[in-house]
Amino acid sequence: MLELKDIQKSFDGVQVIKCVNLKINDGEFVSFLGPSGCGKTTCLRMIAGFEHQDSGSIIYNGKPLDGLPAHKRKLNTLFQNYALFPHMTVFENIAYGLKAQGVKKSEIAPRVMEALEMVHLKGFEDRYPAEMSGGQRQRVAIARAVINRPPLLLLDEPLTALDAKLRIAMRYELRSLQRKLGITFIYVTHDQEEAMTMSDRIVIMNGGVVEQEGTPSEIYYHPKTKFVSSFIGETNLFDAVATKCGGKLLSLEDEAGTSIGIDDETFRDGAVVNVSVRPDKVCWKNSSDESDKNIPEGFAGFTGTVKDVIFSGSLTKVFVELSNGAEFKITRLSACKLPAAGEKIQLFWKPEDCVVIHSPADEIHQAIENVDLGEWVRKQNQELAKILGIQTF
Repeated sequence: MLELKDIQKSFDGVQVIKCVNLKINDGEFVSFLGPSGCGKTTCLRMIAGFEHQDSGSIIYNGKPLDGLPAHKRKLNTLFQNYALFPHMTVFENIAYGLKAQGVKKSEIAPRVMEALEMVHLKGFEDRYPAEMSGGQRQRVAIARAVINRPPLLLLDEPLTALDAKLRIAMRYELRSLQRKLGITFIYVTHDQEEAMTMSDRIVIMNGGVVEQEGTPSEIYYHPKTKFVSSFIGETNLFDAVATKCGGKLLSLEDEAGTSIGIDDETFRDGAVVNVSVRPDKVCWKNSSDESDKNIPEGFAGFTGTVKDVIFSGSLTKVFVELSNGAEFKITRLSACKLPAAGEKIQLFWKPEDCVVIHSPADEIHQAIENVDLGEWVRKQNQELAKILGIQTF
C-alpha cells in the first residue's frame, strides 16, 4: 500500500532522516517506535504531506505522492491534541468531513450515528467537547477520523494526553476498531508497551534511521542491534569475545569464563560481541548445589549474590550482583519460587535464548577487512584528479 524509498530530510542543515526505506502492507497496524528526536514524527508528517522530503519518494498505491499537498493526499491524521472544533457539537464535529466531501444530508446522519456507536458514544451527539472527559474527546476524534473510511490512517501519539488506566483501555479500543474496519494504521509512539500490544509490525527508529523492523516477538527476542536490545524491554547485556571451533561459534569468553555453544558463521575469531539475554530467560541454582543437571553442557554461567528482590504485582524482579560488580536481572511470575536477598546463586540460560550482536567496533573492523585497498586508492586518485583537472590513465 505504501512505500518509502530512500527518504532523507534535513532541518537547518541537520539531517534528521537518513535514507529510510520501508514498505507497509494493506490492513497492517504498523508502529513507529523510538526515543524523542529519532525522526518517527517527521516520517509521519512527510507521509501526510505536512512536510516534504529533501530526496527520495513516497509511493501510495503505486502512485508517487511527491509534491502533492496534504489536502489532496486523502489520508486522515489523528493528532495528539484531538483538534476538535470547540463551538461544534459532537455530531457536528464528526459530520464535518462528510459535509466537506459533499455527502448527501440523508446519508450523513446514519453514518455519524454508526460512528458514535462504534466508539461507544451513542447519546453524546448533542454535547460540546468542553462537556466531555479526555477519553471521550479522544473517541470523538477517532470517530471523525474513521467516518470517511480512509484506507490509511496516520496516528501521531494520540493517547499521550490520557491517564494511565484510560490509555490501556484505549489501546484495545483502537486495535479492535482497526481490525473491525480493516484500515491500515501507521501509529507513532514512544511507549514500548503501547507498540508491543497493538502492532502487527514495529519499526524501531534511532538517529534518523530504521534500526530494525519486525513483529513484536521478533523485535523482543531477536534484536539485531545493541540499541534495539537495550531499548525494547529489559535485558542483560554484556560483552564477550567470539572464538570458533569446528566451523561453529562454540565459545563466547567473558571475564567469568563463560562458554556458550551457538551455531553461527557470521562472527570472526576474536570478535568483540554484545550478548543479550532477557531476564525471563535467565535460570539459576544455589551455588552450594553441586548438581549441574539443569545447566546446558559446556556452559558454566555467572556466579553472583542476590542484592534485591522487588515485587511488582504479577511479576517479581531479582537483582544479582556479579563478581565483577555488574548487575544481572531475573524476572518471574510472582507465584514462582525465587532466590532470597543475600543468597549466592549461579546464573545460566539455554544457548538459543541469548542473542549475539556484532558490536560497532567489530562492524568497522569487518568493513575495513572487506575493502579492496588498491581499488580504494584508485578511486581516491580519480576524485583528486577531477578536482585538480588532471587526466588519469
